[in-house]
Amino acid sequence: MRRAAIFLLPAATAMTAVTLLAGPAQAGSPHFISNATSATRSGDTLTVNGKEAGLGDESQVHIVLSATALCINGGGNHPKAVNKASVNAAGDFPVQNGKANFSLSVTAVFQPSCSPPMTVKFTDVLLTDTTNNITLKIPGTF
Repeated sequence: MRRAAIFLLPAATAMTAVTLLAGPAQAGSPHFISNATSATRSGDTLTVNGKEAGLGDESQVHIVLSATALCINGGGNHPKAVNKASVNAAGDFPVQNGKANFSLSVTAVFQPSCSPPMTVKFTDVLLTDTTNNITLKIPGTF
């Protein structure tokens, strides 16, 4: 019996040391809820509405929307001209009960303008929560 106590004492001491050195655990597990996030285009404007959860006790999050805007000709092709632009928008959104709802919009502006029969399409749509360093790529063309 005495021998078992000798082996248990170092193990208990090691577990205590590991627990003390590990530090506090993170309260949340931030993530975008992809099935609650949508992107829609109206004219030259792209709007993304969504939700992020697992935010713990944060008061707000900073979310950035970025995308590539293309001017597409009447034949459905993107001409090799300079009518391609990177667009982005950002905002701070309050966190309530560990969740944040957000809505961000970007408008493409081309020089020369993308006028009919040409239309604006958005690709490479990406959401980034810079507070928690997470991203969500929204697949598709809008």
